[in-house]
Amino acid sequence: MITPDKHAVISGGGLAGSLLALVLANRGMRVTVFEKRGDLRNLKAPAGKSINLALSERGIHALTKVDLADQVLKGTIPMRGRMVHARDGTTSFLPYSRDESEYIRSVSRPGLNRILLEKAGLHPNIELHFNSEVISTDPDKRVVSLNSVAASGREVSYDLLFGADGAGSPVRSSLHSFSDIGYRQEMLRHGYKELSMPASADGSFVLEPEALHIWPRGTYMLIALPNMDKTFTCTLFLPFDGEPGFDQLKEESQISAFFDSQFQDAVPLIPSLLTDFMTNPTGRLGTVRCDKWTYGDTALILGDAAHAIVPFFGQGMNCAFEDVSVLAEMLDEGNHQSWSDLLHEFEKERIANTNAIADMALTNYIEMRDLVSDPAFRLRRSLALELEKRFPERFIPKYSLVSFHRVPYKQAQEIGRRQDSVLKTLCEGKQGIAEIDWGRAETLVAELGAMNWAR
Repeated sequence: MITPDKHAVISGGGLAGSLLALVLANRGMRVTVFEKRGDLRNLKAPAGKSINLALSERGIHALTKVDLADQVLKGTIPMRGRMVHARDGTTSFLPYSRDESEYIRSVSRPGLNRILLEKAGLHPNIELHFNSEVISTDPDKRVVSLNSVAASGREVSYDLLFGADGAGSPVRSSLHSFSDIGYRQEMLRHGYKELSMPASADGSFVLEPEALHIWPRGTYMLIALPNMDKTFTCTLFLPFDGEPGFDQLKEESQISAFFDSQFQDAVPLIPSLLTDFMTNPTGRLGTVRCDKWTYGDTALILGDAAHAIVPFFGQGMNCAFEDVSVLAEMLDEGNHQSWSDLLHEFEKERIANTNAIADMALTNYIEMRDLVSDPAFRLRRSLALELEKRFPERFIPKYSLVSFHRVPYKQAQEIGRRQDSVLKTLCEGKQGIAEIDWGRAETLVAELGAMNWAR
């Protein structure tokens, strides 16, 4: 039986690392967190790198594990669907669900991280060290080497090491040097640039607040997510090269011409457009996959260190938080005789599921930047919601399974593939919902079989 009398070192005090610290400390472990950045509780987040996060059921469930869900939810804004902005300035709303109680929530990354760190800082079993980066580990000797202002090169011993240090994880790199973990990184040829949309002169939202706004343009898009201070955080996703591409948008005149032609209705709402574009960094997007996340009973990587994904399904944080909640549930079950057994079972369960959401996130980028403008896609989406209304025990759309349920990602992906086949068959040659053959729909949905929507 696993006992809690262990010293855990966590590399990374971001969202996953700080949540993990609370989960382990609450179960009696002594936890030391090393974070390379300064103390976010006392710092302002850097501009241009804070892509707002979409909090959904998996993330909320994980926050309940540390009694923070209610506090966090007070600082979120509902996003009930996508508000699609056409080139001519017209808009159309595509709801995420037929159920008004199902929606995703816009949340500030630094604000959420601050809440987690504040609670971790009050826990007697947790030590937080900032400006202290784990630069390497020797998992056989169970020590980490630090690069910190206080003691560069210092070594710290541990019983268990958790790498929650992001897509560029030094812990992952170190473990890979001891044992081939099958690490690979797949970079997207698109990057992103953050822009700011302020509140109106009277302090109100300038766009519908309860929506994720999208300006889809085929191979690129602009999105806007609402903030609690009535502003929107906008993000342009664009190829690095090509026409258009970030590499071609160097001069203010080029930037202005591009936005005026493609996002005309958004331009007046972003008064700092040129300044933001010229000064904010251009971020890169990629997917991280590993065949192994563990090293014996010594170390585990999780979150972005193990499975960074592109942000187009809004599941990066939720997936990382689910890592932590699944680990917590395994600990609480008490079915494992050793940490090695537990870590390897965790690894086996999570890798297949994180690969599935990585694939779905890549597919969703095409949907967001292109397909949401396609009448055929919209018909299939409307039909999916109608099928859920008529056959709730047999048909819940893939998006809902991922965002509003905790069905394993791999299962949601497989169900989604079968559903897509049904939707395409029923919509073939049809122009609207009124033309759907509901008798055939009932037969095809019945053939899907009864579904278990619970985790």
